[in-house]
Amino acid sequence: MKVGIIMGSDSDLPVMRKATEILNSLGVTCETTVVSAHRTPMRMVDYATKAHGRGIKVIIAGAGGAAHLPGMVASITQVPVIGVPIKSSNSIDGWDSILSILQMPNGIPVATVALNGAKNAGLLAARIIATANPDLYSKLENYQEELKSEVLAKAERVEKEMK
Repeated sequence: MKVGIIMGSDSDLPVMRKATEILNSLGVTCETTVVSAHRTPMRMVDYATKAHGRGIKVIIAGAGGAAHLPGMVASITQVPVIGVPIKSSNSIDGWDSILSILQMPNGIPVATVALNGAKNAGLLAARIIATANPDLYSKLENYQEELKSEVLAKAERVEKEMK
């Protein structure tokens, strides 16, 4: 089980690192690199067309601005692609990235998470892989229980404070 994490520029790394961190915490192997749809299109084609053969089960592609990377990758591979719109320095409040990734034509599916939502992209990738991996499924169930426990502890603290 391996997830490919790609981004259009190293300036996207602070956002995309969150996908790597959550996947590592769940024991999912991942690789991370820079692949620009516009500046290195042949690198993008090479990465996407060889991903399946290298054991990549899901690709998480982060991009800002015009954000063509997720869609272009999805157009040349059957590996599921999760797009992470990134609010970059040349972005229009992130809306350009969101719409570029979200508005894919029929036949080229790209799952899209929230702006700068790389952690959720990592969790979604893990959930996709977990459909065929009972151990990972259990880890995700445990993660969900931890989230629940955190919220309940916060609720208890707030309720005590407000009495």
